[in-house]
Amino acid sequence: MSLSSFFSSFVGVVHADAPEEKSEPEAKEEPQEEEAKEEEEEEEPEDIHPVLREEAQESAKCKPLTHHFLQCQERVQSGQGFKHEDCVEEIMMHCTDNEVAPKLFAKLR
Repeated sequence: MSLSSFFSSFVGVVHADAPEEKSEPEAKEEPQEEEAKEEEEEEEPEDIHPVLREEAQESAKCKPLTHHFLQCQERVQSGQGFKHEDCVEEIMMHCTDNEVAPKLFAKLR
């Protein structure tokens, strides 16, 4: 008994030139199984980030910055802003992100 035939008895041998075996087409899933899969796919957890961000924007700490940002947006959108003004208010974003992060990560645990 050769070493290769010994291992062949435990492990199947695959030949590269061998034609692929065609398997029979699988039967279509029954409607009940399809519905169960759709229900599983539809059940995604609710994203709480927008809710927490809105609460942070209304907090006493961030509200003045949010108000300033919204006024700037209104001014620019109405055409009364400075040339090339885009209202990128990083201070407001940092404020809301710093308020949201601990709450968000506490709920993700």
